[in-house]
Amino acid sequence: MAIFFSIMLFSGMFMYSYFHKHMLSMLLSLEYMVLMMFCLIFYIMNIYNMDLYFSVIYLIMSVCEGALGLSIIVLMVRMYGNDYFSSLSILMC
Repeated sequence: MAIFFSIMLFSGMFMYSYFHKHMLSMLLSLEYMVLMMFCLIFYIMNIYNMDLYFSVIYLIMSVCEGALGLSIIVLMVRMYGNDYFSSLSILMC
């Protein structure tokens, strides 16, 4: 089962590198990787009968990361009309 989660994690990494032009696609694939890492951590912690406090903290941090990424995307779309990474050079001005 851990091999399945690892394969899914690597497929998320592939999709992250494949959709490098759109920020929303990158955020979705990043959240997919975070979810697969959570499943892998949860599975391993259940095998060794460990406490699941770390997994709750991990979920809290990943939700905060997703909310911040989504707010940046909304700000970019409202100001510049797209979510391309090529328009990030405009943000430096």
